[in-house]
Amino acid sequence: MTFLLVSLFGGLGAVVRFAAEYVTREHHPTRRPWATAGVNALGALIVGLALSALAGPSDAHLRDIVITGFCGGLTTFSSAFAIPALLQREHHWAYAAALVLATPILAGGAFALGLALGH
Repeated sequence: MTFLLVSLFGGLGAVVRFAAEYVTREHHPTRRPWATAGVNALGALIVGLALSALAGPSDAHLRDIVITGFCGGLTTFSSAFAIPALLQREHHWAYAAALVLATPILAGGAFALGLALGH
């Protein structure tokens, strides 16, 4: 059952990520890369919360569903590096560098915040 729920919640996370990027692209085309950074930070926040709030042995299945499933579908390591590469190819060097530097800082800070809030 956990396998099925991880799969379903992974799909849900992917849909949330797609929706965030789609809405951003439609309304603010130049800010689309920040939608990717934002969902990665949101995923890191949720992982931090889940690790703190679902720390008991009886929480293992729910933790797998939330972290591996939903957050696995929501976050994207590949896009976090593909988008700056595309920006660099279009000679947007500063924008690409800012995104590469900001993504781990935002995600790391969101993760730490999630851990703190989960206690």
